[in-house]
Amino acid sequence: MFNLEGLYQSDLPKRAILVYMYLSDRAGKEGQCFPSIPTIARHTKLAQNTVRRAVKDLEKGGYLLVTNRQRPNAADSSHLYTLTNAEPGW
Repeated sequence: MFNLEGLYQSDLPKRAILVYMYLSDRAGKEGQCFPSIPTIARHTKLAQNTVRRAVKDLEKGGYLLVTNRQRPNAADSSHLYTLTNAEPGW
């Protein structure tokens, strides 16, 4: 289970908390998931630019690691999001 208490007590904007909660809901046992920005925006009812700002907020706060991914044909794919605020033993 992910520790949300520190997130709630942080100075992060509400958009970042909502996106973190969405990503934690989608993450597997390793705390990773890879939804696209449009998918996150559609499910959270946020604008795509707002989601991008939220992701940057989470990265800056140390709650999220974003890794670029590419398809086998070298085309860009959605990012891999790794939640870094996991409790031990998750």
